[in-house]
Amino acid sequence: MMTPELGVCYYPEHWDEAVWKVDAQRMAECGLTWVRIGEFAWSQLEPEPDRMEFDWLDRALDILGSAGLKVILGTPTATPPRWMLDKWPDMLPVGEDGRMRRFGSRRHYCFSHRGYLSECRRIAELLGRRYGQHPYVHAWQIDNEYGCHDTALSYSDSALEGFRIWLQQRYQSISALNRAWGNAFWSMDYDSFDQIELPNLTVTEPNPAHTVDFRRFSSDQVVAFNKVQVDALRPLTDRPLLHNYMGRQLGFDHFRTGRDLDIAGWDSYPIGFLSDRLDASESDKLRFLRQGDPDCQAFHHDLYRAVGDGRWWVMEQQPGPVNWAPWNPAPLPGMVRLWTWEALAHGAEAVCYFRWRQAPFGQEQNHAGLLRPDGAPAEALAEAKKVAEELSELDPLQPIQAPVALIFDYESAWVIDTQPQGADFSYFGLVFDAYRALRRAGLSVDILSPDAALDSYRLVLAPGLAVFGQNLKARLAEHSGTVILGPRTGSRTPNVSIPLPLPPAVPGLDCQVDFVESLPPASRIPLEGGGSFIRWAESISGAASAIIRTESGHPALAGSQSLAYLAGWPDHGGWDRIIHWACESQGLEAHSLPQGLRMRDTAQYQFVFNYSPETTEWNGLRIPPAGVMRHPHRQKADGT
Repeated sequence: MMTPELGVCYYPEHWDEAVWKVDAQRMAECGLTWVRIGEFAWSQLEPEPDRMEFDWLDRALDILGSAGLKVILGTPTATPPRWMLDKWPDMLPVGEDGRMRRFGSRRHYCFSHRGYLSECRRIAELLGRRYGQHPYVHAWQIDNEYGCHDTALSYSDSALEGFRIWLQQRYQSISALNRAWGNAFWSMDYDSFDQIELPNLTVTEPNPAHTVDFRRFSSDQVVAFNKVQVDALRPLTDRPLLHNYMGRQLGFDHFRTGRDLDIAGWDSYPIGFLSDRLDASESDKLRFLRQGDPDCQAFHHDLYRAVGDGRWWVMEQQPGPVNWAPWNPAPLPGMVRLWTWEALAHGAEAVCYFRWRQAPFGQEQNHAGLLRPDGAPAEALAEAKKVAEELSELDPLQPIQAPVALIFDYESAWVIDTQPQGADFSYFGLVFDAYRALRRAGLSVDILSPDAALDSYRLVLAPGLAVFGQNLKARLAEHSGTVILGPRTGSRTPNVSIPLPLPPAVPGLDCQVDFVESLPPASRIPLEGGGSFIRWAESISGAASAIIRTESGHPALAGSQSLAYLAGWPDHGGWDRIIHWACESQGLEAHSLPQGLRMRDTAQYQFVFNYSPETTEWNGLRIPPAGVMRHPHRQKADGT
């Protein structure tokens, strides 16, 4: 159990050295204890090949550390300097359209380029040798936001060379690959691995097995890229290593990347995500314009807690308007405090605000910080200071296991993205809708990888788990709680073909999917008793009992209180019925929370958060807009 802390992102290379000491003192006075630096500073550290300039960073570390701040030092590999392109002109990523991207922003590298990989190993080693045991460096961040700006996939010559080697190692023979991919379809057989191209620029859609294998390969390249720097730093430092992942980034397997790190970080921008990355209704976008979606930030907290095996931080917390979304409103007063407390209630060890001082130059001039460019306080500074004061008055928060598990699988996301079958069907959207329903019921949720232990969860949901391994099938079939599968669970083999016997093919669940259909936005299939299927519906048969039916009498949820299959994508009303049925089956208390009100349990407290723009009354509580309330858990008669 650790006392959570607050921090901030800082760029000393952007400011005259005369302000460094003042900034450091002000950070400490506000109750901040962590400061992240260096992740974009390669050209300042190495202005010419092999000419290192560490003196400015030495001075920055001494000033920050002397003020009592703990430094997170970033490896600067997300922004290679311009001279790097003179040395490796083919290191730039290539888009799906076949066009090479240019220098002039950031993330201008291909994960598969061996020459650039060697440069990243070199700079990590140089930094590790100089700062690995530095008294003020307490953690390391490797690179920055893998996959940002659609860079997890690169269609470069380096990627093609690596992909062919990857395929040869995976399949051993070209005949085995032809069988696995089903290349008899449309006469797509290959005579050698050298004939295989990347799955872009085809006349129509490429073979889905080809596409998904390229997604697997590309994910492996991210994992390997990260591991090169991990392996360079591990012998040189005993400080924790982390990466700052992004929201709704499915380009690579974060669970596999996280195995090589000590902590999972992520960058939380609730208002930006609502405008830019969520399939929210226009009415919800207006209602939560200045607060962000009530569930998006929490979903990623729970996901990255799993990626970090329990250890996770918010590396960048939105403090005000951002610069990158289609529209960038300011947060409702109190929301920066709410976002911070919600992260802490979900188990964050640290929350770092982005950034200390708003930049007066470059691409992020309109991105707010805790200070304005002139050094005057911005609106969020007082809220960050208030959280620091509140934290100092509390005992350390102790996370607890939630009663509900939601399985999340990156490979299934790639399969469904490759063959969505409906223009608005996304794996993330399906899983997120299930998560939202659990949160509307007032439940705390643990998001887990398909490999995670499930034994002590009373309710397990696995929607959209397209690739469904036999080991997980057996574990779910034997689970002592309630398990809800589907839709699309078990719908594809690892080679992206329809399995036989037909899905879901789970022991103890006598049903099979006979056919599927996708539904346009205006179409709904009503359910008996309320709610509807939207976007997706399946026709299932078998002896499994119908728990919920469509109005036309077809099974919508079939099985038992132990194991059930959901044969479509429910709307909010449908999801709420299903979650309340499952909670009743397990004796879990399920609420019907007012719109925008959310809860999270720790060992000591139940936290309540109000995302609504108005005061909300519930269960004897009167919670103002952006309000955060906590109260000790009420004991039941048995003392639990």
